[in-house]
Parts: sequence; C-alpha cells; structure tokens
Amino acid sequence: MDDATREVRAEESAPVPQRTPNNIRSDGDKELAKRVLRKIDWRLIPLMFITYNLNFMDKTILSSASVFGLREDTHLEGQQYSWVSSVFYFGYFMWEYPTTLLVARLPVARYLTANTFFWGAVVAVTTACSNYGGLITVRFLLGVAEATITPAFMFITSTWYTRDEIPTRTGYWFAGNSVGGLVASFLAFGVGHIENSLAPWKWMYIILGVVTFLWGIPLLLFLPDSISKAKFLTEEERKYASDRVVLAGTGRTDHTSWKLDQVIECVSDPKTWMIFSMSLLTQIPNGGTQNFGNLVLKSFGFTSLESTLLVIPASVISAGTIAGTGWLAGRYRKMNCILIVCVVLPAVVGSSLIYIRPKTSNGVQLFGYFLLSTGPGGIPLLMSLVGANFKGVTKKMTMTALLFIAYCAGNIAGPQFFKASEAPHYNTAFRAILVCYCLVVGLALTLRFYLQWVNTKRERDEGVKGSAGAGGAVAAGKMLDETEVQDVTERAGVLELSAEDYDDVTDWKTFGFRYRL
Repeated sequence: MDDATREVRAEESAPVPQRTPNNIRSDGDKELAKRVLRKIDWRLIPLMFITYNLNFMDKTILSSASVFGLREDTHLEGQQYSWVSSVFYFGYFMWEYPTTLLVARLPVARYLTANTFFWGAVVAVTTACSNYGGLITVRFLLGVAEATITPAFMFITSTWYTRDEIPTRTGYWFAGNSVGGLVASFLAFGVGHIENSLAPWKWMYIILGVVTFLWGIPLLLFLPDSISKAKFLTEEERKYASDRVVLAGTGRTDHTSWKLDQVIECVSDPKTWMIFSMSLLTQIPNGGTQNFGNLVLKSFGFTSLESTLLVIPASVISAGTIAGTGWLAGRYRKMNCILIVCVVLPAVVGSSLIYIRPKTSNGVQLFGYFLLSTGPGGIPLLMSLVGANFKGVTKKMTMTALLFIAYCAGNIAGPQFFKASEAPHYNTAFRAILVCYCLVVGLALTLRFYLQWVNTKRERDEGVKGSAGAGGAVAAGKMLDETEVQDVTERAGVLELSAEDYDDVTDWKTFGFRYRL
C-alpha cells in the first residue's frame, strides 16, 4: 500500500459526527443479527462437538484398552506399547499439510464425511489385531484419518465466525475432547465387566468404530460446505453471514487459491514460531498422560476398573477449563496469552507433586494428577490465536499445518519419556512434563509482549488506532473503531463493503488489522 493510500484511509478513519439514516441500526437489524448467529451456532457447534468427542475417544481408548488385556493379547514387550501410542502421530504428521490444503480447496463437509467413514472403519478393524505389527498399522492409519478433523474445524470456525466469537466457539467444540474422555471412561467401565469369549478391549473398539462410521451420515446431511451453500439460512441471512465475517472476521475463504507469497510470509512471521513452540511443548506432556494415564493411576494403588472411573473427574476439570477459558478469551481481547499461563501453572504444580513421590501419599499424587487436567486447555487457546490473528487463507492454513506438525511431534515424543524400566513412577516423564510447562509460561508472556509491540508499531506507522475485533475492512467509507466493532454483527446488513474488502489478503497487508493478545 503506498503512502497516499495510507493518508486517505487515515482521514477516512476519523470519527464521523453523525451517521446517515442508512447506517442507523434498527430493531430488525438486531433481530437479524441474533437470528443468524443463533442458527449458525445450533447447526455447526453440535456437529463439531460430537465429532470431536468421537475424535478423542477413538484416539485415547488405547489407554483404557491397555489395562483390559490389549497389551497381553497382542504380546507387547518393553517400549512397544509406547511406540503403539506414538505411531498414531506419525500418520497424523504425514497427512497434516496435504489435508490442510485439501480442506481449503475441496467442499469441506463432503471431505469430512468421506474421512469419517474411513476413520470409523479403521477403529473397528483394530479389533482384529493380534500382534505388534497389526497395532502399529491401524494406529498409523487412525492418525491419517484424524489429521483432517481439527484443521477442518479451525477452517470452519474462522469461515463462519467473527474474531470475537472464534475463541469461545473453538472452546465449545474443543471441549468435546474432554467430554469424550468422560464418555470413554464410562464406556470402558461398563465394557470392562463383560465376560465372554471376546475381550473387553475388543468390544471397546467395535462399539466406537461402528458409532463413528454411522456419525458420517449426519455430517453428510447437515454440515454445509460454505456460507453460500447453507440451505438452513435464507438468501438474506447468507449475505448477512458473509458480510459479518468480512467486517469482523479474518476474511472470506471461498473462491481462493494457494499463494506462495502467503506461505513465505507465514514462515517469516515471528509469532508463527512462538505459537509453534508452545504447541510442541504442551503436547509432549499430553502425549504421555493420554496414553499412560490409566497406568499411572494404577500405580497409585487403584484397580483397572477404578482407574477408568478416576479419569472422569479429570475429564470434567479439563472440559470446564477449555470451555471457560474459551469464553474468557472471546470476551476479553487482551487475555489469551495470560489464560495460557493460567491453565499451565496448575499442571506445573501437579507434575511436581507426582515427580517427588514416593515422598507423598497416594491422595496427594491423585490431586497432582487432577491438576494436570488443566494443561490440555493450552492448545485450544493457541488455536484461537491462530484463528483470530492469521489472515489470508494460505497463510492461515500453513500456520494451521505447522501448529499440528508441532502437535504431532510433541505427542510422538511424549510417550517415549515413559520408560518401561522406570514403571510405575516414570520419573523422567514427569520431570520432562514439568520443564515443558515452565517453558510454555515464558513463551506465552514473550508472545504477549511481542504482539503488544507490533500493535503499537502499526498504530504509529498507519496513523490510526485500528481494532483487535474488526478484520480491517473499510465499511461505508470509513474504518470501524473499537466502539463500533462491538456491535459489528448488527451493522453488517447496513454497511457497504467494497470489492477489496473481500480480497484474500494477509494480516500483514491489511490496513488497521490489530492482533489479539
């Protein structure tokens, strides 16, 4: 953008003394805004929440299966169980970047449906595994299948919602992770009582595989590919839904193409690598505790059945943390990085309490385990930062791929710190968890200071305050200020947008774009 254009836009952004009659909001506009958001929420959030519920259950039921005969029936020895845990993320890692490109280029609902049918079949086939090689194969394929889910949901969330709405909605559907852990615990407890020729762990995989496969049907019938194809909205509502994400979202996502310059910009952006590092560091603990959680609980003196029940309060804590911090991050634009610190600090204390055993009682160790349950709240907050702070379809999807490449690397590494020779205390693992979470605290604070500095610099260079809520669009001849963007969803129908507002441009190249902290 040249200096002359910057000066013109700076003048245009000056406060307008009186709105013209065409820009005055009516009660009808308010009702339309509420109706559109309500329809979008009731259509998208339940579908994503239940899918994410199954996503987590299918991935982590391995932990429950491990205490109900899976390791013995498949003749696992030494570190083989750790590799069965880790190989899931090799498949995830391999397919992550290709699938992020496909998510942005294919009809996302149809792509998700096909993926879900494949995913359910893989889960069910796990029942037939009788050795290490078979388990390694199906876990790798499960990683390939599940690699599409989260990038697709991040894409859908940033396509349909404003920057203020993205953190809260991400928290809602990501909470399906923890609720999935709760449901999986009840399932494992119930199935664990089955006594017949088929082992309980096999019933777990049969039930989850069939349910996941059948879930592909509701996705096919009810999940829209884009705003323009949403049959549950009227034509007026579709136009309104599209304009609101241009005004206060991260831009339009349909009819775009892959752009090399956006990839280069993404890998040149310092915030990319800070978020990448935090994703890696939060997932090293996650990868270990997800797959060894039941074994750790058994080491506290509990039985297999009791360990499945004790995962339930941990899942409730995790779900509450994710949903609560997601709501706070959406409500307050300068809280995201601070919230990352807040969810990680209890996990620091929890890992410390477990690390110093056997100097502490089983009750204290169990309390420490529950404190670890807040740690998973870090990754949805990082996803919210990506959704709200990266603009440009290729740049955002590249960052999404990098985020989950780090996610995979962390989850691959995590189980390897749980050395079979150190069972049941796993001192190396809990020392690594403590170090990782401490580093996350430092990086979150560094990212916050960096984004504050960038926002201040852009205000000085552009000569306008800009907004961390608006998407940088210039509507009705002027840029929206902080006060106006608060009710942007009520203004979408009455503000005129220019053709360039719909362009696929990045956050670096959008005048007035300010970062959420």
